[in-house]
Amino acid sequence: MEKSKFLQEFKAFAVKGNAVEMAIGVIIGGAFGKIVTSIVDDLIMPPIGWLIGGVNFSDLKITLPATSVAGKVLSPATINYGNFLQTLLNFIIITLCVFLMVKTMIRLSKPKVEETPVTSEPSNEEKLLAEIRDLMKEKK
Repeated sequence: MEKSKFLQEFKAFAVKGNAVEMAIGVIIGGAFGKIVTSIVDDLIMPPIGWLIGGVNFSDLKITLPATSVAGKVLSPATINYGNFLQTLLNFIIITLCVFLMVKTMIRLSKPKVEETPVTSEPSNEEKLLAEIRDLMKEKK
């Protein structure tokens, strides 16, 4: 009997709007990340590399000296700072896109407040002038 209660609770959790919306967000976020990675790797970084002399950022690295262990020379380790630069640019672009998307969603979700013209009470001088005008109209 506990299993059926557990399954019912799990089903209630899984079908709740928040869990489903979160799952959709994760899936779309993953796909969006791939798109941004492609934009950075395939569209943005090649022209930047060309502008600075034909550098391919994924090839930028610092090669550390080779070491030997037990008589075997190990292949040298590398610090791939070019990949880091591409990843950093991906992060900045994704963050900018998410910021703009959230800003747009907030702007669209706010109810529009209709501006009503503010009518102020006329001053005593205006009232007096209106009375004089009305009296002059009556005399004509």
